[in-house]
Amino acid sequence: MLIEVLKSKIHCARVTEANLNYMGSITIDEDLLDAAGMIAGEKVAIVDNNNGERFETYIIKGERGSGCICLNGAAARKVQPDDIVIIMSYALMDFEEAKTFRPKVVFPDPATNRLV
Repeated sequence: MLIEVLKSKIHCARVTEANLNYMGSITIDEDLLDAAGMIAGEKVAIVDNNNGERFETYIIKGERGSGCICLNGAAARKVQPDDIVIIMSYALMDFEEAKTFRPKVVFPDPATNRLV
């Protein structure tokens, strides 16, 4: 049996931009992606702590060291710059493997979104 479990999370990042005139996705600083074990094209769930919105999209790799957390396209309507979001990815794994699996969790600096 396979179950879906949390694989990685970027906890309490600050939205730096909301770009409605883009085809969709979330752009994330490459440093944060590496630290969280996430990749471009990966499906993510996003929770906005400011307004309670929950939605899914996919990742676009952002400039390394930029602190970029930009919601693009329709997702831009669900956030405002400076909102605090949690970005989560999940993986399917065997039930027994899931019992011992530990997700990667990243806590970026709340002012800059850079690794601390």
